[in-house]
Amino acid sequence: MIRQILTALILATTLRAGIDLRLPTENHHLFSGQPDRFYMYVDRTFEGVASKPWEAGSFGLVRNALRIQGEVVLTKFHEGIDIQPINRDKAGNPLDLVCSIAEGQVAYISPLANRSNYGKYIVVAHTWENSTIYSLYAHLAEITCKPGDPVKPGSVLGRMGYTGAGINRVRAHLHLELAMLMSPHFTDWQKAHGGGDPFHGAFNGMNLTGCDVAGFFLAHKTNPEIRFSDYIASTPVYFKVTTPARGTPDFVTRHPWILKGDADGATAWEISFSATGQPVAFTPVRRVVDAPVVTSIRPSKIPHRYLTRNLISGQDNQATLTGGGRSLVALLMGDFPIAPKPDHAPAAN
Repeated sequence: MIRQILTALILATTLRAGIDLRLPTENHHLFSGQPDRFYMYVDRTFEGVASKPWEAGSFGLVRNALRIQGEVVLTKFHEGIDIQPINRDKAGNPLDLVCSIAEGQVAYISPLANRSNYGKYIVVAHTWENSTIYSLYAHLAEITCKPGDPVKPGSVLGRMGYTGAGINRVRAHLHLELAMLMSPHFTDWQKAHGGGDPFHGAFNGMNLTGCDVAGFFLAHKTNPEIRFSDYIASTPVYFKVTTPARGTPDFVTRHPWILKGDADGATAWEISFSATGQPVAFTPVRRVVDAPVVTSIRPSKIPHRYLTRNLISGQDNQATLTGGGRSLVALLMGDFPIAPKPDHAPAAN
């Protein structure tokens, strides 16, 4: 009995223990109230006026300004944050080292700059709450780790650079994402939905659904014991999609904390999404649907396509999934042909 009590106490303490979370470079101005010194700006010309808004280096719909019904709306999604360098050499090259934000293991590296808009990038896997969450570090000049390397918070992964599309020496920065893997069968989904970049397998950026990593850092600063699941659950929901149930989705199995309710007897799943398409919750429901359908939407006078990176069409209370929205739901639900694993050849005698 004493051993059981001690085991329970140890488990409870472990569950309460927070993540040792650290910013990936020397730039800590996220916490100093000086966002213009933390985020890397983007050059913008809107209605003839040039500007360099730092906000465009933050997460979310922060780029591509349009005037819609008299209102300026930012319509282009930026799935991570861009952190500006602290140190440069005389030629203007960034010198900042890039480090892991938390304990984990290097899951993937892409050392060839021309194989992705990310340039040279690294993905690190973190085990939090019986699920794997990934951090991604992009536009690197140099990678100094390899897949399988264990890392601690602050372990050096490489050096900041300006590899990849749409970035130069002046705007050199680290692009950081914190994300969930949508499907381990991404390449099969890719074949079913028109192909694309074949190089990165499951660690293609399209298969990593990112959250507001800066928001998570700020929430963690306020409460070091915050759980990632609690942070995701606090994300505002913009729309919900109900889709037929064919067992428990692999995404839910890999992220058990995202399940809200009892799946027994469910005939459909209602998926709650943020405006950017990040899944916030999977709720089993007893509802009959033949195909994915929008069952809840935040009303807006601005057409929904501008506010949801074109995942939803319609306006006000009317909403329909676009082709992109249907593809996203298919990826999350595993609703696409999955190639069988090849048989292993018999060992030679």
